[in-house]
Amino acid sequence: MSTISKVTLGFAVVFTVSTVAGVHLKQQYDRQRLREGVYRDIERQERKAENLRRLQEQAELSRILEAERQLQLAEQDGDTSKH
Repeated sequence: MSTISKVTLGFAVVFTVSTVAGVHLKQQYDRQRLREGVYRDIERQERKAENLRRLQEQAELSRILEAERQLQLAEQDGDTSKH
């Protein structure tokens, strides 16, 4: 076997092995990214639910505060009309 044939064969083997290894590593990376995407989606859904809960709490507190304010205004109007 000539030197050029050995070099060509060696290059082909190295190229093939590196290609297979590269594809394998890329697949592992892609699988990991998909898995992380699922976890990110779950976290995003949890944050969304928490934000919705907080928004509902704030709306309820605003409603209560407005009712108390209306009551205070009605009491003040009643006090000023007595004088």
